[in-house]
Amino acid sequence: MDLVCVGDVMLDVHVVSGALARGGDVHGRVAIRPGGTSANAAVWAAWAGASAAVIAAVGDDLAGALCVGAVADHGVDVGGVVRRSSPTGVMVVMTEDGERSMVADRGANAQLGTADVEGIEARAVLVSGYLLLQEPGHDVAVAAIGGVRTPLLAVEAASWPLLETFGVERFFEGTAACDVVLANEREARVLTGADGDDAARVLGARYRFAAVKRAANGATLIADGRLVAADREVIEEVEPTGAGDAFDGVLLSSLARGRAPEEALALACHAGALVAASHSTWPEETGA
Repeated sequence: MDLVCVGDVMLDVHVVSGALARGGDVHGRVAIRPGGTSANAAVWAAWAGASAAVIAAVGDDLAGALCVGAVADHGVDVGGVVRRSSPTGVMVVMTEDGERSMVADRGANAQLGTADVEGIEARAVLVSGYLLLQEPGHDVAVAAIGGVRTPLLAVEAASWPLLETFGVERFFEGTAACDVVLANEREARVLTGADGDDAARVLGARYRFAAVKRAANGATLIADGRLVAADREVIEEVEPTGAGDAFDGVLLSSLARGRAPEEALALACHAGALVAASHSTWPEETGA
C-alpha cells in the first residue's frame, strides 16, 4: 500500500448564501457530499495513481454507508473503516461574502479506538491532526504514530485554533517520530512564529519533510534540508475547502512512490488548484 490515511470519514454540507445572518427562509446553494480530511487525501492519492486506504469510523447509518461507498468507488481501500453507534460525522461549511465558517460534529470519528489502528504498514502513513489535537482521539493518534511501520510517517497540522489550544511544544513532542509535517500558512505561523519559506525552514529543522501550503503563493517544501518551491497555478477560485487535503494526499503518495520532491510538489499543487477552482472536493477528472 502506498498511502494509508488515519482519521476521519464524514459528510460535508456546504452552504453558500448571501443572507445567512438574516434568518427566515434563505435561498442559496447547498451541496452535500462525502468528505473528511483522511477520505479526501486518500481519494486524491488514488487519483494520482497510488494505492490508498483509509482508517476511520462512521455510524451504522445511511450517511455512513453513502460515504464509505463513495470513497470505495474512487479506488480507495475502505477495509479499515469501522462502524460505531454514534451517527456519522458532519462538517458544515458556510460561505458568505467570501468568508468561510465551519461547524464540525465529529460523530463516529470520535469513537475510533486504539485497536483500530494496530498493524498499519504502508509506504506512507498520514495521521489526521484533528485526531491528534482533540479528545477523544488523541490516544488513538499517539497509538498510530507509535505503532505504524512506514518509512514516511506524516501528520497534518489541521487547525490553527486547535494548535493554539493543544500547545506548540506538546505538538512537537507528540510528533517527534514523524518524518513529515504538513501545514497551511496560519498553522505554520502558530508552530514557528514565522511565515512562508522561513516557517518551512524552522519546521524542516525538526522533520525530514516540511510543507507549507501558501494558497495564492503556491507552496514551499523542505526536503532533507533542501528548499523546494512551487508557484501557484493561475485559477479562478471557486471553493478552496479540501484543497489542502488534496495537496497532502498527492504529495505524500508521490514521495512514497519515489517521485522527486520537485515533481511531487508540483503535482500536489495542481491537485489543490483543481479543488479550489471547482465546487467539488474530489476529482472530476480520471487521473493525474
